[in-house]
This record gives sequence, C-alpha cells and structure tokens, in this order.
Amino acid sequence: MLASKRILLIIGGGIAAFKALDLIRRLRERGATVTPVLTRAGAEFVTPLSVSALAGRKVFTDLFDLTDEAEMGHIELSRSADLIVVAPATADLMAKMAQGQAGDLASTLLLATDTPLLIAPAMNVRMWQHKATQRNIDTLRGDGIMFAGPNDGDMACGEHGPGRMAEPLEIVAAIETALADGPLKGRRILVTSGPTHEPIDPVRYIANRSSGAQGTAIARALSALGADVVFVTGPADIAPPEGVDLHRVETAREMLAACEAALPVDAAICAAAVADWRMASAAMSKMKKTAGGLPQLEFAENPDILATLSQRTQGRPALVVGFAAETDDLEANATAKRLRKGCDWIVANDVSAATGIMGGTENAVLLITDTGTEAWPRMPKDRVAARLAQRIADALAPETQ
Repeated sequence: MLASKRILLIIGGGIAAFKALDLIRRLRERGATVTPVLTRAGAEFVTPLSVSALAGRKVFTDLFDLTDEAEMGHIELSRSADLIVVAPATADLMAKMAQGQAGDLASTLLLATDTPLLIAPAMNVRMWQHKATQRNIDTLRGDGIMFAGPNDGDMACGEHGPGRMAEPLEIVAAIETALADGPLKGRRILVTSGPTHEPIDPVRYIANRSSGAQGTAIARALSALGADVVFVTGPADIAPPEGVDLHRVETAREMLAACEAALPVDAAICAAAVADWRMASAAMSKMKKTAGGLPQLEFAENPDILATLSQRTQGRPALVVGFAAETDDLEANATAKRLRKGCDWIVANDVSAATGIMGGTENAVLLITDTGTEAWPRMPKDRVAARLAQRIADALAPETQ
C-alpha cells in the first residue's frame, strides 16, 4: 500500500524521537520514500547521521540553508510529498501549527503546504491535558489534521497517562489509512465500542457482557475504506485496531465526554454496550460483608450517548447509527429504540444465550432504517462490519447530478 509513496517526516524534540528511527525503517520496508526534517530540539535526541542512514536521504534541518533553498526550497519540499507526518509532535510544535507560526524549517513547511498532514503527539500527561493544548487539538482537528495516538502508558518522566507517542507500527497503520483511496477518504467517523465499567467500590463494578469485537471490526472496516476513525472504547477484551485515533475510557460519563470532544464528525457509530445505570455514589473503600444484612445500593441513570448525539441541534453527525442488543421481540424493540433515540439507523441483534452471539465470533443482525428492515444472514463479525462500512460509505457519498 505504501510502495512509491512519498512521506515527509518531521521529527520533533522529545524522548519519543527515538521511535522515529524505527518508523523510518518500517516505512522503507513497505516501499515508501522518507524525506526527513529534524528540528533543532529533535537533534538533541537523535542525530542527523542516524536519521540519514535509515532514510537513505539527506536530512533537512535549517530554514536558511542557502544550498537547500537554491536546489529545492522549503516551498517545494513542503509540497513534494504524498503525506506529511510529524512524529513526535510536541506540545510546542502543535501550538505553532494551531497558531500558524513559521519561525523555523518545520513550522514553515507545515504552514506552506496543502499536503495532507498526520501527527503523532508525544508529551507529558499534564501537558497533554492542559487546556491550552486541548484548545490547540480542537483547532488542528477542525483544520482536518489527522492524529495517531497518543496512547496511555508510562512516560520517561515517571508519570503515567495519555501523552505517550503511538508505536511505530500504529503510526504506519495510520499512514496507510491516510493514504488509502477508498470511498470514505476524507471522512471522519466516530466509533464507540466495548462495555463501560461503573464502579460500586474500588474492586467491584457494573458492566455489560461485551467483548468489543463487533465495534473493533467496524472501526477496522471503516479505516480500510479510507475513513479517519476516532475509536472510543471501554475496557474491551479485544485489542483495538491499529491506525485509529484511540481513546480509552472506563465509565459512560467518560465515554460521552470523549465522544463530544471528537466532534465534529461525519458519522457516529455507537456500538458500545454502555451500562444504563451507575452507583449514585460509589464507595471510596471496599464494601465489607456485615451481620446486619445486604448493603443498600442506590443507582443513578447514566447519560444516553446515542440520544445525546442523535438529538444535537448543532454539530449533529450526518449519520448516527445505534445498536440494540435484545433478548425478546427484536424488531419491535429495536424499531422503537430508533424512534425514541432519534438516530438514523439501528443495528439490532438477538443476544439470547442460545445464539452464542454475545462474546462470540459471529453475528446476525437486522438493519433498521426509516425505509424498513433488512435481515442479514448470520456471518463472521468482520463480514458484518465490512457490509455495514460499505453501507455507511454509500450513505455518505455525495449526491451526483
């Protein structure tokens, strides 16, 4: 997929810059040409010699290099690639991009181009969560810039949380998606998946029986058609797909916040099995058995993510797809749910124990729209995902005169 593709790789300053070396190797293994740009801060972590040796090309570093300007120039360099990748994208680089600054070679290239752009953020968790960074992220997403990561994990500074740069193979997958020429190229689609865990106390929780397999398969199928997928997942059994903008959450309220932060999107596919209820007040320490009888648990209703997205008055996705897992009266209950929530489609399945669908590898669904109901035969979940992804592509396709 990457054979003969031209990648302009901007390496920012941060300890994660060492991953850029492996990223270059992985891209070249797949036939891509990599032209590296090393920032002054990036050169504090990896050397121009190591970058050049792996890329097999000259490393560009200086905006005011007279030879480079005479032979190519930063304008041509910025436009001669099929895709520009920034990895790692530091908080400083992202701020410059969001504000349109052009004080060095990297920021000038990023401002002087109309080439598609993918960034792999990497920074301390507090920097990632800072309001200024989040404002910049919103600006960059609004400008159509694609993201790979960041992931949650341990950091060189000793802290743990979001901000760890995506692994090289994850970035490669995101690059392949960005360069795909499928019918969903240029479309941004939100997919929720997995269960939510609603804490009762620090060791117990309320959850639904969901492996996340169907949601993961849908995200992968949409990516294969060229979509920029925002994947919001609860604690699923299935590993998330590569090449998506991954957001891990635990609770329904966290999932709703992640979904709203992802807007605007062209479509929202709500495949997660969200717990309907949570504890009104979760215990701060483990609840103990007592001779006085059973504990009294007070429940509160969780936010309705599907209804919230479907009923937005501003920024509603053009297509909102919900899921209905039922054990009785499948079509009637799912049809009523579609009308009640206000979504465009419902994908309904029978999850009675006898079907083996919940947690299994196959699914049999009804697709319910405003024009009627389609019964799909039982098939592997990845085939269900591929069929649904194609229907979504057809629905989002621009009308022809």
